[in-house]
Amino acid sequence: MTEALDLGDGRELGYRCYGAPDGLVVVNCHGGLVCGLDAAPFDTVARDLGIRIVSPDRPGLGASGAAPGRTTGDWAGDVQALLDVLGADTASVLGWSMGGQYALACAALLPDRIRSTAVVAGCRPLDDDSTFRELNTMDRRLTLLARHHPHVAATTFRALGGIARHTPAAWAHLTLRAAQPDEASTLEALPDPGIAAAAAAALDGGDGMVEEYRAWVRPWGFAPADIPGPVTFWHGDADDLVPPAWSAALAAAVPHGRLERVPGAGHFLGYTHTADILRGLTG
Repeated sequence: MTEALDLGDGRELGYRCYGAPDGLVVVNCHGGLVCGLDAAPFDTVARDLGIRIVSPDRPGLGASGAAPGRTTGDWAGDVQALLDVLGADTASVLGWSMGGQYALACAALLPDRIRSTAVVAGCRPLDDDSTFRELNTMDRRLTLLARHHPHVAATTFRALGGIARHTPAAWAHLTLRAAQPDEASTLEALPDPGIAAAAAAALDGGDGMVEEYRAWVRPWGFAPADIPGPVTFWHGDADDLVPPAWSAALAAAVPHGRLERVPGAGHFLGYTHTADILRGLTG
């Protein structure tokens, strides 16, 4: 069930809770082209581990109101308000792919609230042109389209959302082309709501995803070196979407960063190594 938090600035923050209702809180920062529904498949594992996953939608996506011009660092304020409402003095934070930098924002800007952080296949700051050129072709094209032709980008995202909503099998097929065989079989076996539902909700209307792609290449508003707490960077060495070297560089830049490189894993290792990743946040 989606809940809504009034942020007091005219926006609402939509979020969902999975796992153990009274468990240790882990805030999920969802991946790209999806919303907070991407954590739904973690429900059983989180319950078994005594973890409560709180999974909000970023501004303009799913059930959350838009915040034009937002930066990565701004996300920490939304998460702080969410933790206050939940009565959680401290929490851990998890970010996958495009969500990795948002998890790092919480770790950097909420040092008294965030105990530990896990980033799965996360990206380095993309306001650097040389790093941006290393990005996969699809995300690079979508980013440029959102920056220079936002109306066309919105139409494109609406069309993709229509595929996800009306032909989820076709959306899953498109997604699984970037997955390793074990990841593909895991994703195919996910219960409802699956990855297509998370994408359909995020892409609805198109404009929110345009701003999402514009925001992730803006300066973060903090540096990895600013993060005082422990951060584990998980990355599969067969990831074709985000270069594994990016996680190695981030782990070296964070004072208490640690790299977990997973042999043979691809971009979707969060779904095949869920228990290991979540267990690492509870130590």
